[in-house]
Amino acid sequence: MKFDRLRHDMVEKQIEARGVKDSRVLAAMRKVPRHLFVSEALMDQAYNDFPLPIGEQQTISQPYIVAEMTQALHLTDKDRVLEIGTGSGYQAAILAQIAYRVYTVERLHSLYVKARKLFDQLGYHNIVTRYSDGTTGWKDESPFDAIIVTAGAPEIPEVLVKQLAIGGRMVIPVGNQYAQELTKIVRDEKDIHQTNLGGCRFVKLVGEYGWREQ
Repeated sequence: MKFDRLRHDMVEKQIEARGVKDSRVLAAMRKVPRHLFVSEALMDQAYNDFPLPIGEQQTISQPYIVAEMTQALHLTDKDRVLEIGTGSGYQAAILAQIAYRVYTVERLHSLYVKARKLFDQLGYHNIVTRYSDGTTGWKDESPFDAIIVTAGAPEIPEVLVKQLAIGGRMVIPVGNQYAQELTKIVRDEKDIHQTNLGGCRFVKLVGEYGWREQ
């Protein structure tokens, strides 16, 4: 009951109050038990207005950013979504409440295993997981109606743009290693169109088409 109340307050005070209006996104944020996607020691902080560590120098994103990125994808219940960077699994769980199917790729094995186990425990059967370099996408399952990248890229990976369907949307943080601009891309028959959604800060997108691992 405590976590239910905290989750309700999170949506009302952190997300709705900042202008997220998509009813499907708000419903998903109210439903998914965010506290289960962090360690037991951090559960009491799970609904606060900041990111939290999840191990492997990775984080679970601030709730508002999760909601903002999800809303920007304009998802329907027929959409197939690719997520680059499974992390804790929380963003994929939110997407799975709205979209038809979510394909999510994680390059860190410990996070991949933990997220897959949690998806199974919570009954999120429309999430397909893969242990791989996410910057290369998931060509065999493309094209996707939407792609979401949950780590900061030095530039927009062309390989991911090519895996978008015509009319597809992608949201990706682009910038340097310390600060990025949240960028929305829409692909049409002739070109791609970019919109800047504002500043953000994510961990580095590491891989063949991202930052090199040091």
